[in-house]
Amino acid sequence: MPADCPAQPGHPAYTLLSSAQPHRQPPQEEPRMTTHAPARPETAHPIFFHTVGQEHGLNALHDDSCTLLDFAKLNLNAADTYSGHSGERELLLVMLSGRATVQVGAHTFESVGGRASVFAGLPHSVYIPRHTEYRVTALTRLEAALPSAPSDLDTDPYEIRPAQVNTGTWGTLNFTRNFREILVQPNGLPASRLIVGETITPSGHWSTYPPHKHETEQGAEKAHEEMYYFRVSSPEGFGLTRHYSPERGYDQTYTVRDDTLLAIPHGYHTYTSAPGYQSYYLWFLAGDGRTQGAQIDPDTAWVQKTVGMV
Repeated sequence: MPADCPAQPGHPAYTLLSSAQPHRQPPQEEPRMTTHAPARPETAHPIFFHTVGQEHGLNALHDDSCTLLDFAKLNLNAADTYSGHSGERELLLVMLSGRATVQVGAHTFESVGGRASVFAGLPHSVYIPRHTEYRVTALTRLEAALPSAPSDLDTDPYEIRPAQVNTGTWGTLNFTRNFREILVQPNGLPASRLIVGETITPSGHWSTYPPHKHETEQGAEKAHEEMYYFRVSSPEGFGLTRHYSPERGYDQTYTVRDDTLLAIPHGYHTYTSAPGYQSYYLWFLAGDGRTQGAQIDPDTAWVQKTVGMV
């Protein structure tokens, strides 16, 4: 039975068709008590760390720290169909697990996906341009990520097959990690703002180390917002991520669990995986351009020099 869902800020209206889910009426909103609610301090920082929803259908992110980037996660059972419209945004549908047929306008991409989990193979993705209707029909139970950004580019949709993903390693010793570049400027695929990839962090290793930032156009540094969407290899597993900005007066460390997300409009950031657990994050950026450049924290920059020594 179709369940028509209203549009949310940053997300198009959509229809989810499922033979397994009955129509549900939205819950009644309870009255809000405002008389004694404390005012938010003017010095309070936005919420940067989020838990991504696990509900059937589209799970939208509610983040007010980034002005360009947005994210949603799609959970479907076999034979379910999700329909949406990209509006003024470009999206990259990244299959996390399972397979689907993806129709974007007049283009149909068959059997997209196939990996059992993000730890079991390379990603298969579909680029969805602005002003486009799209439909995802699940061939198996699936999870898909939908990072997005504003776009001024009119182009045809396209798929990025696993064989097109550039892979390799960054770092050395216990800050070695494995990257998968999906949609980056060097691969020549058209996009307006989005830059997307994946990183696998081995047990007990660090990623994005030494910590870096990319918030200003100064020297080699390029201004980009970024988000990290995390997965952990076992339900009890965890990692730690540090996000800090001496100039803005915040320094936070968060416990990373499966299906959590760090929004990074600015500030230095780094991540480590607990021993015994592999971890994954989908990283995606957006700015005025797609050339990447970062400034390493000067306090730890010396570590980067050791990469060529071992």
